[in-house]
Amino acid sequence: MRQQSTSLRPRQAAAFLGISLATLWRWSKEREDFPKFIKLGPTVTVVPADQLQAWRDAQAGKGAK
Repeated sequence: MRQQSTSLRPRQAAAFLGISLATLWRWSKEREDFPKFIKLGPTVTVVPADQLQAWRDAQAGKGAK
């Protein structure tokens, strides 16, 4: 049985990271290591929550050095 991954809409992803929606879109375009958004339809875009969590954890690790 396949386990489903949770996905976040952009507004949810921005809240999860504690940033504005504009910053989220800018990071998605400018940062090579930022998780890629998935377009599910003309008005639905998501990002996998596990990828976003891993990215956030990696960023926290970079700051601790």
